[in-house]
Amino acid sequence: METLLRALGISMQFGGLRAVDAVDMNISQGEIHALIGPNGAGKTTFFNILSGIYIPTRGTIEFCGENITRLKPHQVTKRGIARTFQNILLFDNLSALENVMVGRHCRTRTGILGTILHSPGMKREELLCHERAREMLDFVGLSGEEKTIAGSMPYGKKRILEIARALASEPKIIMLDEPCAGMNPSETEELIKTIYKIREAGITEVLVEHNMRVAMGISDVVTVLDHGQKICEGLPETVQKDSRVIEAYLGKEEG
Repeated sequence: METLLRALGISMQFGGLRAVDAVDMNISQGEIHALIGPNGAGKTTFFNILSGIYIPTRGTIEFCGENITRLKPHQVTKRGIARTFQNILLFDNLSALENVMVGRHCRTRTGILGTILHSPGMKREELLCHERAREMLDFVGLSGEEKTIAGSMPYGKKRILEIARALASEPKIIMLDEPCAGMNPSETEELIKTIYKIREAGITEVLVEHNMRVAMGISDVVTVLDHGQKICEGLPETVQKDSRVIEAYLGKEEG
């Protein structure tokens, strides 16, 4: 499979703390790639580096052959990498449709003057933005919720709405940070269906997930971090039997 994203020797230093230490990772087209590890392993820091929130202390990130290591988050999104967050970040006072429309911002071209004058180009973009946002809501199973205020939606639907907003940016890769966090079993099953549907649409997925049943059950490849270092990578059935992974989660037996 074609490699979409390549992380080479990524390290992140916060003062005396090395949160990520010389991590390599390749993301291939069309796969679901899980990033797991115990608390404090460096997973979210690594996610923040890939999405442009942090600039790594050392290392290089290549996406579709381009060096994106020092790009800002909006530039990374425009290249085709979208993400969600562990703590849901929606505009609670806006409708579901308006929240998804925000995700289209990186695909619009109308400037300030065109917006003020309501130019024909601006009107065409606004119509297209509405259309694409409705398509994304339908895609994730939220059709009929267009006018619902985001802050009033149930927790599980808020998670799905955030994914719809990320998809509205037309990503090649979508990064899901703890997508199952706080969900009940039925909400989790619906989310899993959405994750598979996203892959069927040709979008590559990378997820940080503490729910091992989900991570091992849906992923094609699993990468394991511990204390900022990559300790294992491979097929789920191989990773869950690896002694280093077992030790990272359960501790080392003395004697």
